[in-house]
Amino acid sequence: MNATQDLSFLSLVLNASLLVQLVMLLLLGLSVASWTIIFKKSFSLKAVRQDTERFERDFWSGGDLNTLLQSAQRNKDESACLERIFESGMLEFKKGNEIDGARRAMKAAYQREMDALEANLPFLASVGSVSPYIGLFGTVWGIMHAFRGLANVQQATLSSVAPGIAEALVATAIGLFAAIPAVVAYNRSATDVDRLAIRFETFIEEFSNILQRQQR
Repeated sequence: MNATQDLSFLSLVLNASLLVQLVMLLLLGLSVASWTIIFKKSFSLKAVRQDTERFERDFWSGGDLNTLLQSAQRNKDESACLERIFESGMLEFKKGNEIDGARRAMKAAYQREMDALEANLPFLASVGSVSPYIGLFGTVWGIMHAFRGLANVQQATLSSVAPGIAEALVATAIGLFAAIPAVVAYNRSATDVDRLAIRFETFIEEFSNILQRQQR
């Protein structure tokens, strides 16, 4: 086996020590899980933005609130986050004609929607912050293993130590491969969620003002 083959990525992974291989496997699993969440979160947030824009157009078009309520109740499984917040407030207002009750109902619905939107974001944050250290642990262990192997060699050369060090550095590379997309996706998703939260809170205040005027 020549030097190029010895230092190929697959060869480095297969020839690494057992603990380093386990570290690589863990990082690979974290990477697959984070990419799955990244794609799902991207599609779900895009859908929420589109549904929010659609409901805002319907709401501010001047339509009847009771008609919007009936539409939200008919399409309960397909309703948007903002539509469910509106439904909660409108139903509570119709029960007792009280602004405070409607606002509390909308705030509770808002919190449920935010909890759903923020789901899995802590996992991305954890992968982004922990993966480099996991990879570094594998690297340190691999380098220690490589240098322990030199104890049985009479004359240490670069060619004898290079494969072991290269194997160890692969763990750091995989750790960064898992961490960087997770950090980027977390920051982007968190920003999108914050923007949606502002839109929801603004709607709650504006809708509360509308209900207050109707109460008079």
